[in-house]
Amino acid sequence: MRFGCHLSIRNGYLGAAQQAYAMNAGAFQYFPKNPRNLTVKDFSKEDAARCKEFCLEKGLVSVSHSPYPTNLTPQNETKREHVVQSLLNDLEISEACGSLGVVVHFGKPVAQLTLLDCYRLMIDVLNEILYIWEGDAKILLENNAGIPGTMGTTLEEHVHVRNLCDYPEKIGFCLDTCHAFASGLWDGDNWRDLAEKGTDLGYFQELQVIHFNNSKYGTREGKDRHAPIFGKGCIKEEQFDDLIQSTQAAGVPLILETPKEEMPHEKEIQLLLRKWSQK
Repeated sequence: MRFGCHLSIRNGYLGAAQQAYAMNAGAFQYFPKNPRNLTVKDFSKEDAARCKEFCLEKGLVSVSHSPYPTNLTPQNETKREHVVQSLLNDLEISEACGSLGVVVHFGKPVAQLTLLDCYRLMIDVLNEILYIWEGDAKILLENNAGIPGTMGTTLEEHVHVRNLCDYPEKIGFCLDTCHAFASGLWDGDNWRDLAEKGTDLGYFQELQVIHFNNSKYGTREGKDRHAPIFGKGCIKEEQFDDLIQSTQAAGVPLILETPKEEMPHEKEIQLLLRKWSQK
């Protein structure tokens, strides 16, 4: 099992990789640049190359996560251009670091557009980015945490958007367990049915990373509040057990985005390895 967590790049991309290795993690996630804006970063290619080399040497897997303002359904041309250029920058950094790709939240509803038009806008934005992008790093679409029926909460949406894009081979998926629980996609007891449906759809064949998070609120409440895997979260250990031991999750890195002030990630990774690494 490859367990890991989100790490800071305050000491560079190589520094994040070294920190992950020191924590006995098998994977890690990072923001490729300032997470608060879409400014294109003139990054250190030497630092990125060293990160890639270190990860290859130590058997580490990494992914990046796009900045918070990234939105695949931008409401005007100016915002769209910022999103396109920022994501191309994220992909370039991810590629240089040897990462699987960049995690991007599924698009959001736009007030003046129908839901169908929102999907069309999202596909257009993805096509604009991926027409230019020629590297191996992928855009990894992450499921949203809204109430049931909200845009971006079903496997069907993710698969259909990928299939309708001009470059589906450049798109993969990221499954967030807290988001899935919040939206009712996974209620804790339906993993077998979800795994079967996702496999039939082709979703799990393109799953690149799992955001491994518990939830502070119950299923179908639509609240995106992460909790440590062990403790007071609403997802039970045996329910996580169903996910981890499934063939659909085999070989997929599991990245913690849990509140480290409630449990340090280093300790949480050790607990995860102790419980699941031998299963």
